[in-house]
Order: sequence, then structure tokens, then C-alpha cells
Amino acid sequence: MAGHPNAPLTPEGRRRLCKRGARGVPVAHVAAESGISRRCPAKWYARWRAHGESGLLDHSSRPATSPARTNEDIADFVEALRRQTKYGPARLAADLQRLHGVTLAPATVHRILVRRGINRLRDLDPPTGEQLREVIRYEHDRVGDLVHVDIKKLGRVPQGGGWRMHGVGTDAARASKCIGPGTGRVGYTYLHSALCTQ
Repeated sequence: MAGHPNAPLTPEGRRRLCKRGARGVPVAHVAAESGISRRCPAKWYARWRAHGESGLLDHSSRPATSPARTNEDIADFVEALRRQTKYGPARLAADLQRLHGVTLAPATVHRILVRRGINRLRDLDPPTGEQLREVIRYEHDRVGDLVHVDIKKLGRVPQGGGWRMHGVGTDAARASKCIGPGTGRVGYTYLHSALCTQ
């Protein structure tokens, strides 16, 4: 999450706290002047001394290990069943218990499906269960940039234009429909060509 650039405890603000502590200002004074608890600058100062500038960055709250996490073999089995049957988490959990003797809560099955990216049926090909192609988004830096271009193939526009160019019912419009590139009648027959030019 991005903080405000002038917030007191961004990495830059933490660095300023640590620099003041390094100059010999007591931690209690630094905390009082910043309006924060004494424990906070002490924590950042200790991290800064141990790890340098990288110690002032936010750390992830994710645990280093998850010993209670579902075994990957069971997760692979849940994924295979999902792709084969297209069942939801509740029915998958029931079938795992009834047919295979594996006890998992529906919420655990759902977490496995989310982790594998198959929690929505719209992301799976119905007949095969394979992952569908990822949607490609086009994003532009500025408003008004080119976002989308439609390309339409106009198949039978004759050379020089058709009736819109020459007018409805004119000799030039009738002649343009008979022969030439774009009409679909290139080299049709000599007789037809002769009739069109009369």
C-alpha cells in the first residue's frame, strides 16, 4: 500500500528518525517530537542498524512457514477433480470424504482452488477443463490515446467507387457493378462485359 509522501513513518520518515537517533538524540525525545510512541522509533532504529536502508521498508505480514497448510499432493488431487468434474468446493469436499477418505473443509477446498487459479468455472474450458487463455488488456498512459481500432474488410467495392460515388441508377454506377477488381466478377465473360458497356 502506498503511503502519503509526507507521512511521518514512510521509509523516508523512518530514515530521518534513525539519523536523529544516530546523532545522539535520545529515543524518548525523537518519539515525543514526532508524536509517536517510544517503542516505534526504537524498533526502526534497531532495524536500520541491523539491515541498513532495506530494514526501513515495510515487511510482509505473511508467515515464513505454514505447517498446517494442506499437502501439495492433496491439492493436486483437488485440482484434478475440479478440472474433471467442474464441481464446487462443497461438493468436492463431500466427494473427497465419501469416495477417497480425504477430509477437507469446503473453505479449504476453495482456498486451494483460488491458489491454483481455477475457482471460477468461466476460467476453464468446459469440455477439457484446461485453463482458458488469459484476457489481454490494453492500457494507455494518457486520456485520449488510441484504445481500440475496428478493422472491417470491404469486399466488393469496385475501382473508382460504386453507386454512392456515381449516384443511384447512373450509367457509371451500372458499369462499376459489372467487372473490375472488387466486384467479384473480374474476367467474368466477354458477353457480360459487352452488355455492361452498352
